[in-house]
Amino acid sequence: MRSQRRCSRNGCPNPAVATLTYVYAESTAVVGPLAAFAEPHSYDLCEQHARRLTAPRGWELVRHEGEFVAPTPTTDDLVALADAVREAARPLSTNTARESTAQHVGRRGHLRVIPPPGA
Repeated sequence: MRSQRRCSRNGCPNPAVATLTYVYAESTAVVGPLAAFAEPHSYDLCEQHARRLTAPRGWELVRHEGEFVAPTPTTDDLVALADAVREAARPLSTNTARESTAQHVGRRGHLRVIPPPGA
């Protein structure tokens, strides 16, 4: 099983190894080891983006100086269930969608196409 958390930067497919958090009251950006859980107001970053990040002008940047280590896979049943749900929620590929549509000709979701009388 692999970690599902990826870098938050647009278009970056790399796995997350660090977490970026902003402390607005202190005008500080903190880049530290990957948090145990994804938080809504923090950003997961790959090693490359974590190392190259700069703080906005006038802000202080606090960066973890040690190695960023990718999380180890877990065998926790709850995590396995969450991964299975995420996998099932992924959009179908084009080929799979065509096959699925071919099997359900005349049907669209919960609605059925009923031919007009006399047809």
